[in-house]
Amino acid sequence: MEHVLITGGSRGIGAATVRAFARAGYAVSFLYLSSREAAEALAAETGARALCCDAADTEAVLAAVRAIPPVDVLVNNAGISHVGLISQITPEQWDRLFAVNVKSIYNTVRAVLPAMLAKQAGAIVNLSSMWGQAGASCEAAYSATKGAVIALTQALARELGPSGIRVNAVSPGMIDTEMNAHLSAEDKAALAADTPLGRVGAPEEVAQAILYLARAEFVTGQNLPVNGGYL
Repeated sequence: MEHVLITGGSRGIGAATVRAFARAGYAVSFLYLSSREAAEALAAETGARALCCDAADTEAVLAAVRAIPPVDVLVNNAGISHVGLISQITPEQWDRLFAVNVKSIYNTVRAVLPAMLAKQAGAIVNLSSMWGQAGASCEAAYSATKGAVIALTQALARELGPSGIRVNAVSPGMIDTEMNAHLSAEDKAALAADTPLGRVGAPEEVAQAILYLARAEFVTGQNLPVNGGYL
């Protein structure tokens, strides 16, 4: 049975991904930071292993990976957002965005890579965003982190491909999650109207794309948009 590790797994897209991989027959471990009650409920529901860990903390990630079986599939879903003018973002907020959205990928890849290299096999799926492709006004820092995720994905695909390790990204569009709870009903309706499919997406739809990339044995270095045709 293949083992998948999912970061940011207690809510939203992460929780949907935990459920999708569990239903597909994977052994599942996931990291969470603050949503302990939700994490424990999800673990009980799916049989997954929940570990409290800040994915931006290098040593904490190494310790978490040592506590679980070798990882065959890594899903880097942990992420935070920030809405505001660039002139209003503090240095601390900027650094935290890059730590969670980008450095966490370095942390987890570094931790799981020895086992993947030993097997000469593995799959890594990183979560970017359509704003990492196009950029969003008042989300400059978030857009910058997600653009970095796409570049990192492509670079790692080239670096790790000769070792049989595939690296891809998924770029969700407007998805109905807590991260987008700050948007008004009018804003969500406007985004849905601008989407060719005429609606916002569901976390489960992103999870299916992640599961596909975990299994697609001749796909690497790609960024799969899941945005209803918005971009």
